[in-house]
Amino acid sequence: MLINVKFSDFTLLVKNFHFATDCICNIEIFIADMNFKTSYFITHPTGFQILLYTGILTWLWFAEAYILLPPVKSKWQHTISNLKFVFTALPVQLFMTIFLVMISSWVAIHHWGILIHLPFSNSFFVKYFIGFILLDFFDYVYHIIMHKVKPLWKFHLVHHTDQTMDVSTTIREHPGETFFRMCFLIIWVFLSGASFGLLLLRQTFQTIANITSHTQFRLSEKNAKRIGAIFVTPNLHHVHHHFKLPYTDCNYGDVLSIWDRLFGTYNELESSKTVFGIDTHMNKSICKSFTHTFKIPFKKTKDLNNK
Repeated sequence: MLINVKFSDFTLLVKNFHFATDCICNIEIFIADMNFKTSYFITHPTGFQILLYTGILTWLWFAEAYILLPPVKSKWQHTISNLKFVFTALPVQLFMTIFLVMISSWVAIHHWGILIHLPFSNSFFVKYFIGFILLDFFDYVYHIIMHKVKPLWKFHLVHHTDQTMDVSTTIREHPGETFFRMCFLIIWVFLSGASFGLLLLRQTFQTIANITSHTQFRLSEKNAKRIGAIFVTPNLHHVHHHFKLPYTDCNYGDVLSIWDRLFGTYNELESSKTVFGIDTHMNKSICKSFTHTFKIPFKKTKDLNNK
């Protein structure tokens, strides 16, 4: 028995077949892309960043210990207290990374975000150079929000309660702040359309910048002016950790210092006049205790510097 098939029906059948095939291919590409990126992010980039982070931290910690010669016992106690925050913040960081990778994959597949609408969006210059600057600006905005929004400030001030500024201060982050930081990063990726490669590049530079800006070492005045014209230096970030306003509300930059200069939040303060901490929480015994500082965001305080 023969089946009569019109040419138009045959054409429609072929088109539907191609459409179905394309859909299946797109789904397979999406799954493969997600599997590859998730696997690569967890097994390679994260491992590399942890090694980089740990390596620089360790090297600078020993450099501070052997060159600046602080009391050994107090330095170890201070470091151990700050190190405890890693064990509470790291699980949050890893969990939120799953959603970060998902958003990064989504914007790539759907060609979404600010960067994709810029001229020459496929060029290396736009994808990575402009993308890096855009993400750094977003981090500047994030830092201001953490200072100005009272519920968020309660978590961020835990970082500022450290009265002995050294490289271990870098890891003094409340897990609540880690959660908010990752939420904002997910928003920034969604808005910018940042690629997976850009995120890795950005996170690597950010790791180096964050660690070096918290070290006890300071640049010479000459080098501080040269490097600080573009990048955040320890000299500039130490001012941000001064215990009183207006210095606490200045030098918000993450990697680049240009935003503070552009938006009027730049400030300087001599090293001899810099006192670390936050004036609403100057009790040394509380600030040295991991347990007490961990509870700070959940306590009612009468005065939080009017933030």
